[in-house]
Amino acid sequence: QVQVVESGGGLVQPGESLKLSCKGYEFAFSFYEMSWYRQAPGKERELVAIIRPIPGGTDYADSVKGRFTISRDNFSQMLYLQMNSLRSEDTAVYFCHAQRGPVEYWGQGTQVTVSS
Repeated sequence: QVQVVESGGGLVQPGESLKLSCKGYEFAFSFYEMSWYRQAPGKERELVAIIRPIPGGTDYADSVKGRFTISRDNFSQMLYLQMNSLRSEDTAVYFCHAQRGPVEYWGQGTQVTVSS
């Protein structure tokens, strides 16, 4: 079954780090543009970071530049988001997204809560 599945969310304190993972199943992962989105309560879903197919250029939302790092392992069909110096405003459900032309897949999301 074609799907992407996120993991790694949780509750952390401000300033701490967290690493999200996303596994792709049953599609040619290496050819897809992969990204992380997030949606906070009462807000629209927003793009956090994107990583393109080989050679793997990246872009980040201004709010996370210098704190978050997106990476991928095409052999394992894995996508990652390393989140450092987390802030309360990073609290949201984080979604993995795969896209190649008109074809796209969304994960179910993983909750990240940053609170003291």
